[in-house]
Amino acid sequence: MPVVERDLGQIWLYGWVFSAFYIGTLIGAVVGGNVVDRVRPIGPMIVGIAVFAAGLAIGGLAVNMEMLVGGRLLQGLGAGIVPAVAYVVVARGFPADLHPKVFAAMSTAWVMPALVSPLLAAFIARHLGWRWVFLGLIPVTLVVAAIGAPRVATVGSGRPVEASDTVDGDVRAPRRIIWQVLLLAVGAAVTVSGLELSQLWIGLPLAVVGAAVLVLMFTRLTPTGTLLFVPRLPAAVMLRGVLTYAFFSADAFVSLAVTSVRGMTTTFAGVALVISSGTWTVGSWVQARLMNSERSREVSSRLVRTGGVLIAVGASGMVASLSTAVPVWGWLISGAISGLGMGLAYTTISVVTLAEAESGKEGEATAALQLSDILGVAMGTGVAGAIVAIGDRLDVSTMMRVLPIYVVAAAGGLVVVAAGSRLGIQERVAGRPQADSNPASRS
Repeated sequence: MPVVERDLGQIWLYGWVFSAFYIGTLIGAVVGGNVVDRVRPIGPMIVGIAVFAAGLAIGGLAVNMEMLVGGRLLQGLGAGIVPAVAYVVVARGFPADLHPKVFAAMSTAWVMPALVSPLLAAFIARHLGWRWVFLGLIPVTLVVAAIGAPRVATVGSGRPVEASDTVDGDVRAPRRIIWQVLLLAVGAAVTVSGLELSQLWIGLPLAVVGAAVLVLMFTRLTPTGTLLFVPRLPAAVMLRGVLTYAFFSADAFVSLAVTSVRGMTTTFAGVALVISSGTWTVGSWVQARLMNSERSREVSSRLVRTGGVLIAVGASGMVASLSTAVPVWGWLISGAISGLGMGLAYTTISVVTLAEAESGKEGEATAALQLSDILGVAMGTGVAGAIVAIGDRLDVSTMMRVLPIYVVAAAGGLVVVAAGSRLGIQERVAGRPQADSNPASRS
């Protein structure tokens, strides 16, 4: 992204390149999930891949930052639809005893690219040009689609609408949920846009209105008491959003900070991101081992709070590493600490969510968790981008533009520490199934 910004300019839209993707993902996941419940998966899959590929083409051919943001929105839509289809394909196309192995394969397919893609993107941007980071993915996407589509086409359609699918007898409930998610996405976009406007008398009222819509829709799409961290399921959902906000707001701007403030290359920034992804994986397997315990409530609370501490420490280390008085490899250590914290806390919250979900409503609880997850990323990167834009208007140094981002991220880690205890103070409801101890089945 620093290479893109030097080419296209308009640094005030830097954060939108990330936020647009995650807002699109938010919409795509809900729309795709609702549609694929009623039809054969092959249709939504093809649509999702086509939208994603179109977004890649627009991004790679972008002549300004606005066009790139539009391309990223389409990429997000496709990236939201396809995973929703994948999970339904697993449910319909594989026997239950194979689900753990299938999810293990899907989890590996997510982690491995995260380990190599930052360095690969930096290499391509330096030697071929940043546009090929997008354009080069189009043939890869089409090849994968050609391999997968014939198999997905053999999977049948879902069940028809039943009385249990309605809310108060309203069969339009799925459509209502989609509209609520769309309004939530609009609220998030208006909030970030208002914060970025140079005319405060317009921007601040817009941000307030957008935030009000966002909060209202969020409360309707999540369990009662989520905003108040009510134990235990509502707290888990809210903690996931705070966690992703804190981590990704900082993570998305590591490349800008490392290259613009410390004068390092994008390759070095890619190494920092790779290390962070690696320690996230380590933390996930550590929590999987520790969560295999009869005292799951106590252990889950402790793991999440420990993760919050590590994220706060990692973000604080990034604040210190902005100074030339601190060796530049401080970024690597700080990223490793933050990634380890995410690994400990992130999957633990998934385990709590599955354990606390009512029987037969696991999908509803998981949907709320993913909603909070993606919204945390979108708002984290969006608000961080607004901070950079405000610093640009005030004509302060790049260091002062990014410094508040890491301070806020550290504060988010402390919120996780304080609210993490809410996961351990409510007794489990009798009759709910235990969460599977196999981390692959919780991917």
